[in-house]
Amino acid sequence: MATDHIRYDVLARDALRGVLRKVLTDAAAHGLPGEHHFFITFVSKAEGVKLSSRLLAQYPEEMTIILQHQFWDLTVLEDRFEVGLSFGGIPERLVVPFSAIKSFLDPSVKFGLQFDTSDVAEVAPESLPAAPAPSAVAVPASAAEPAKSAEEPAAPNQGGAEVVRLDRFRKK
Repeated sequence: MATDHIRYDVLARDALRGVLRKVLTDAAAHGLPGEHHFFITFVSKAEGVKLSSRLLAQYPEEMTIILQHQFWDLTVLEDRFEVGLSFGGIPERLVVPFSAIKSFLDPSVKFGLQFDTSDVAEVAPESLPAAPAPSAVAVPASAAEPAKSAEEPAAPNQGGAEVVRLDRFRKK
């Protein structure tokens, strides 16, 4: 097999992350149009992720957030987004690098993106060097399904965002 000197995998991954960045930038500027809402799953301990110790203890591997009705101060930068959400009535500020995102889903239009994060560096007591960026795979609209999350459901929604197990929504 020939060597890929162009690195199509990196170009495709960066283009798909650009779609995610553009969608979040538009949502930050104009809000969510119509019935659009986003399920975003990310690696909790990935380098650059900022969560409270309470959330990190509850979601040590991965976390799924839903941007729909109650979020604030969505800020999108070149390499990450920041958002305010409420968990169990406690406001939190999350910082999520795009490289930490495992999946993005807009179920209102059955559109999803799935990213391979198997080589994402996790924060450890001894500083790990940055890992090569993960690759991405577009999920066709007909096959878009929420990503499976291993976490237990959060406490009942008390007026804020709720982290849920996405497999609860799968057809059985």
